[in-house]
Amino acid sequence: MAVQSLFPILLTRDLAELVRFYENALDAAVVYRFGEGDQDDYVSLQLGGTTLGIGRDPDALPPSVGDRAALWFYVDDVDATFTAWLAAGGHAEQPPADMPWGERVAQVRDPGGNLVNLGAEAPAAADS
Repeated sequence: MAVQSLFPILLTRDLAELVRFYENALDAAVVYRFGEGDQDDYVSLQLGGTTLGIGRDPDALPPSVGDRAALWFYVDDVDATFTAWLAAGGHAEQPPADMPWGERVAQVRDPGGNLVNLGAEAPAAADS
């Protein structure tokens, strides 16, 4: 038995809002929709070579203190992505900073309250 692939599925009360956010913040593209009538219940987004699912859950609560999971996106430019994230309606937790392990990282939240890390190789490490 072997795992073939893995992708996260975020749950939200406002599916359309969270989909629009990821389209604007990370240039995500909708590759699959499922639902009845004119309302989606599930959307699959393509972000580079990875997939993110977003499902409608009318009972979904925003994450509380003490997140149990976080997303991590490796991006081309942490600073530019951080700026786009905020412009799209996301929230900053920690601004971009170079980490001792050789990556530049920012920590943010999407409008649903999900914790997200934006990372890339730190410029000094890339120049080495």
